Amino acid sequence: MATTTIQPPKRKKEVIERAVIRFCGDSGDGMQITGSQFTNTVALYGNDLATLPDYPAEIRAPAGTLPGVSGFQVHFSSSDIYTPGDSVDALVAMNPAALKMNLPDLKRNGILIVNLDDFGETDLRKAQMASNPLEDHSLDGYRLFPVELTKLTRAALRELGLDNKSVDRCKNFFALGMCYWLYNRSMEATLRWIEDKFKNKPQLVAANRLAMQAGYSYCEATEAFQITYEIPPAKLAPGVYRNVSGNSALAMGFVAASQQAGISLFLGSYPITPASDILHELSTYKNFGVITFQAEDEIAAITSAIGASYGGALGITTTSGPGMALKTEALGLAVAVELPLVICDVQRGGPSTGLPTKTEQADLLQALYGRNSEAPIPVLAPCTPGDCFWIALEASRIAIKYMVPVIILSDGFLANGAEPWHIPAIEDLPKIPVRYETNPADFHPYGRNPETLARPWAVPGTPGLEHRVGGIEKQDVTGNVNYEPLNHERMVRLRAEKVARIVQDVPDAVPAGDSSGDLLIVAWGSTYGPVTAALQSQRAKGRRIGHVHLRHLNPLPGNLGELIGRYDRVLVPEMNLGQLAMVLRAKYLVDAQSYSKVQGKPFKQSEIENKIEEMLGAAS
Repeated sequence: MATTTIQPPKRKKEVIERAVIRFCGDSGDGMQITGSQFTNTVALYGNDLATLPDYPAEIRAPAGTLPGVSGFQVHFSSSDIYTPGDSVDALVAMNPAALKMNLPDLKRNGILIVNLDDFGETDLRKAQMASNPLEDHSLDGYRLFPVELTKLTRAALRELGLDNKSVDRCKNFFALGMCYWLYNRSMEATLRWIEDKFKNKPQLVAANRLAMQAGYSYCEATEAFQITYEIPPAKLAPGVYRNVSGNSALAMGFVAASQQAGISLFLGSYPITPASDILHELSTYKNFGVITFQAEDEIAAITSAIGASYGGALGITTTSGPGMALKTEALGLAVAVELPLVICDVQRGGPSTGLPTKTEQADLLQALYGRNSEAPIPVLAPCTPGDCFWIALEASRIAIKYMVPVIILSDGFLANGAEPWHIPAIEDLPKIPVRYETNPADFHPYGRNPETLARPWAVPGTPGLEHRVGGIEKQDVTGNVNYEPLNHERMVRLRAEKVARIVQDVPDAVPAGDSSGDLLIVAWGSTYGPVTAALQSQRAKGRRIGHVHLRHLNPLPGNLGELIGRYDRVLVPEMNLGQLAMVLRAKYLVDAQSYSKVQGKPFKQSEIENKIEEMLGAAS
């Protein structure tokens, strides 16, 4: 009897430089886990990457509705990248609401994988769709792959004896397995993660493993997918890397700062999105002498950190914009008592509760001026998730050296986004010398270092160094309570001069791109990625453009005014209504043009490029 051998379908493997993929579905569909696992896998492979998690603002939005959509975008490449990507090459949509919210970002002819099982009449009605997009030809411009994700997942797991609810939770891993096949990625790292995550629940280990393998096998067996994609590893500088988010990097930076200073680290914090993960992560570093305190409110959080600094520790507190408002009086107290303190504001959309899971840069003026009376505070801002580590070190160093509170302005995009981070050697970390006053001879609580104007750090309980601190104005040098007008003015000016002197520790601004020319882009925070990408693209077209990215916002670099004068025009892109532009106009009397975006989303490279072309005209 003759037999016929069925050959597996031949697939074409296409080598490409980069790809952007987005997973989206209900908040209960595991899209953040799916995206994180895909991110970790491409990071282990050696690709450069940038991510953009997108969380729903409502904690329990009704399933299948537009407010409940959760997403995770990954841009990975064989060359340097700076943004999570302007548009999406492949979109995985678990229901109609996810499709409706995310389809506008999918490129024409892009890959669209949808869960066919969740496109019934009820699902369409929840997503406010009048017709089924899988049938009305509205998706004809995309490479559509309707897959029965729920049905196929149930079939793969039918022998495990799990209820349908538990089985259906595994369909995200079926979709993940499909994407691993589509982009030629190994499942090994995720299989190890599953083993560790569910090690006490062997049925869930088996379920998630089988679901992912079933998704991979589905692509292997079906003829629907004719092309797989290969993105070679990036040529990164030699060293050890890890995938890191901004909040994780801040936590590690604070631990490193306390170790470099040789003192304890105390975090007083009240949970608030998107800063809570710093508290979560620091609570795991008890073996490094880290003390974490979850306070009952924002006021208790910052005052406990001030108390820790008074006791000789590095006191820090973490929050977001609404929490900064509640901490305001205590910020003034920290200015008055002149103790080292770091306040980390992970900015989000506002005002008030606003957009709690979306990103913004609108707390700059609050950080600079949002206190009663004259209460200047140094302000720093990281530019990438990995830079959050270094900014935590720098803020801690300044706080200790100058005996001042320091504000860090991170934001939701940096906090939740991730990138490959080159792990530094310990010897490359800055030293943070600490000197506690121990000599009672001629001790004065408000005596000052002639270079920094820092007052001595005297730990309570040190014999002969009894003293008082508090919010009532102190007499210069002695620290006694004092209401004299001239003494008050002197103390106000001394505190302001101390902050101004920090400029001696601020490196001169060095522009990327051209050192003089037609346009200077001055930016800060998470705009670094799209501005850098836009700068490279526009300079390749022959434009003379420079870019200064400010990590120190108060005081500003000493040479910034002179540098601005080398360019014909100045552009300031910000995720607010022009706050840094206002500061530059006031300080340097320069016609800085603001470019604002307050949509809860980061800038795209194309948006920056379009603004440059609007200002300078079409490239010749």
